[in-house]
Amino acid sequence: MRFLVVDDSGTMRRIIINTLNKLGYTECAEATNGAEGIDRVTAGGIDFVITDWNMPVMNGIDLVKSIRSSPASQKLPVMMVTTNAAQEDIVAAVSAGINNYVVKPFTPDTMKEKIASVLASCGK
Repeated sequence: MRFLVVDDSGTMRRIIINTLNKLGYTECAEATNGAEGIDRVTAGGIDFVITDWNMPVMNGIDLVKSIRSSPASQKLPVMMVTTNAAQEDIVAAVSAGINNYVVKPFTPDTMKEKIASVLASCGK
């Protein structure tokens, strides 16, 4: 399974990728904003997207909306990992089409549970 980690912070991308590696997911691609994320998804070979919300060029909500609007990627699992913890933010992200939501900071156990939940709901 190949993950795409989309975050403008190189440090946060590294933390997420290291967490994924510890969980046994060793195939990871990276993007620094939503526009790059769309390019990676469009190129193919991505099985699961983990995205931040707040990024320059294209934010995570617009990335999710773009993924959901394309027949080729509309069923792609997407999880948002962000500092936005307000209830209205979670509702907005769910409305945009995310499969799950993780608030930073997070633990490896939280990531494991959330990923497992998304995969189970997607039948993977």
